[in-house]
Amino acid sequence: MMKLAPSILSADFARLLEDVRKVEKAGCEYLHIDVMDGHFVPNITIGPLVVKNLKKENINMVFDAHLMIENPDSYIPAFAEAGCDIITVHQEACTHLHRTIQNIKSHNMKAGVVLNPATPVETLKYIIQDLDMVLIMSVNPGFGGQSFIEPMIEKIKEVKQLIDSRNLKVDIQVDGGINPKNVAKVVQAGANIVVAGSAIFNSDNIEETVALFRKNAYL
Repeated sequence: MMKLAPSILSADFARLLEDVRKVEKAGCEYLHIDVMDGHFVPNITIGPLVVKNLKKENINMVFDAHLMIENPDSYIPAFAEAGCDIITVHQEACTHLHRTIQNIKSHNMKAGVVLNPATPVETLKYIIQDLDMVLIMSVNPGFGGQSFIEPMIEKIKEVKQLIDSRNLKVDIQVDGGINPKNVAKVVQAGANIVVAGSAIFNSDNIEETVALFRKNAYL
């Protein structure tokens, strides 16, 4: 079954906890935490302190930190201490990707690798067996509200084929431009965790929108 991961990049930061409670109440399983440093991507968002304060509120969701930053190894311990359950790092930002994955796991968290739209699936060939999740970017990272890049459907299928060919249990998460109108093709291609930011947080009724995502996912 598809799981939903609302991205707090699109939440109202003046009412962050209130918005997070809304998606929790709506039954979303993951809380997608976009961490940007202004270097790897042209935007700056939040750090471990925000995660730590949200964690204190006993939110019943998987804390899913997506590190769009340079030198992610330097920050893994801080995000672990803040209470993250899974950390995903960009293949493009890691000089020693295998070492970074082991670093994440050494802090008792699940580990994932993110691929930007132009990064080939081939880069996962020698690391896929060590992963808990692959995150496919269906927009260029850095800003919310972008349109879905259509060729990423084939990329999702390719990642799914790689995972299945090795009989692995690795989640496929997709992030960028997903809404109730296009979620079905993403899920049909092989994704089982869908990130949605503006489509959820900017909707008039979050619970109704979440229900529509779930209804449309298997049409």
